[in-house]
Amino acid sequence: MSKSSYPLDLELPWVEKYRPSKLEDVVGNKDTVKSLQRIATDGNMPHIIISGLPGIGKTTSVLCLARELLGDQVKDAVMEMNASDDRGIEVVRNQIKQFAQKKVALPSGRHKIIILDEADSMTPGAQQALRRTMEIYSNTTRFAFACNMSNKIIEPLQSRCAILRYNKLKDEEILQALKKIINAEKIEATDDGIAALIFTAEGDMRQAINNLQSTYYGFTLVNAENVYKIVDSPHPLKVQKMLTHCINGDFDLAQSILQDLWKKGYSAIDIVTVSFRVIKSMYDVEEDKRLQVIKIIGFTHMRVLEGVATYLQLNCMLSKIAKIAETF
Repeated sequence: MSKSSYPLDLELPWVEKYRPSKLEDVVGNKDTVKSLQRIATDGNMPHIIISGLPGIGKTTSVLCLARELLGDQVKDAVMEMNASDDRGIEVVRNQIKQFAQKKVALPSGRHKIIILDEADSMTPGAQQALRRTMEIYSNTTRFAFACNMSNKIIEPLQSRCAILRYNKLKDEEILQALKKIINAEKIEATDDGIAALIFTAEGDMRQAINNLQSTYYGFTLVNAENVYKIVDSPHPLKVQKMLTHCINGDFDLAQSILQDLWKKGYSAIDIVTVSFRVIKSMYDVEEDKRLQVIKIIGFTHMRVLEGVATYLQLNCMLSKIAKIAETF
């Protein structure tokens, strides 16, 4: 079937098409999700802050909670805003306050919900203005903040909220979700392709699903080679080979692989980042040696972030790793 002959609903981005609509369908962070399920059962939602890395289900969980609390009245009783766009004090004084004042007929014990995504991007002034709004309208309106770092939410707001923390998703959890989509979309995918999606996602479910859809539309076949082409990341097997040559003291072979990666256009930060992730799982290397290599890659990463993203810097990293072989 060609892409153009798909029904209209299949044209949705898969992150939206397969977004959970119930709390029980949310992937990972089971203990925290159970806390939200208890809130949904009890019906009395406190102000909450959900913090964690991007793409692990924070906003999705809040939306599922709102649906389970409010049912068909979600459209009238829920306001969702991305605070990274609408983050100034005027937004709090106008849009948020107006919604908090709005009268909606809800069952006893239920409240309107204001969801502020990326809440840690709000200006300190806007957060200060929000304090009074939360106090005045707490009988009718509850706030849910989703943020990457809860320490960027001012202390007075934190003290008014229950704080829930989401951890990075496990590889097995991402694997299960990807397999469901692959089966539903009837995608041809190899084991190494799925492993590549999980490796490049780094615990980010949204990234994994987006990469799956991009690879499928770009190449039809989802294998490791196609995935790494789509995400424009060095193949970890090549990087592993490069590091292995280094650790064995064969600098010339390692340097030739680095040269090949550099010629293909991969940046210093791409190569260093993948090197760091690869060395962590190279358990065949003695632990003492592996820790020394991690230290060298870490220092190189720091220098690259400081602006010294040169080919010479990467060669320096390899030469230092190769020198380790002489001490063991």
